[in-house]
Amino acid sequence: MISDNSEIFIIKIEYKGDYKLRLIFNDNTSQYIDFFPFLSTSLNPLIRKYLDPNEFLKFELDNGDLQWNDYDLCFPIADLYENKIMPGQSTSDSCCFNSIQKEQKTTNIESF
Repeated sequence: MISDNSEIFIIKIEYKGDYKLRLIFNDNTSQYIDFFPFLSTSLNPLIRKYLDPNEFLKFELDNGDLQWNDYDLCFPIADLYENKIMPGQSTSDSCCFNSIQKEQKTTNIESF
C-alpha cells in the first residue's frame, strides 16, 4: 500500500508475453500485471482495441506513468502498484480512460 507522503512512479516496464507486463517502481517494488482480464471483459470498443497484440505493444512509459496512445488508455498509479486494475478492485477514486472520456465528449458535441 502506498503511504500518503510517498511519491510512487514507474521507472521501467518489461513485456512478459501475451498481455503481461512487469512494472518496476521507484521504491524497487515490482508487479507482474496481466491486462487480459481487464481488456477482455470491457464492453468499450475503444478499450477492447488493445486486445490486438500490435496495439497492446504500443505501451509507453511517460513521466512515470504507463500509457497507450497519448493517454488513450492508462491506469491510476495506485491501482498498478497494488495490481488491482479490474473494476471493483480499484483503490483510487480517479481513473484515466481517455477513450471513454473522448467518446462521451464526442457524443455530447454531436448532440447539439
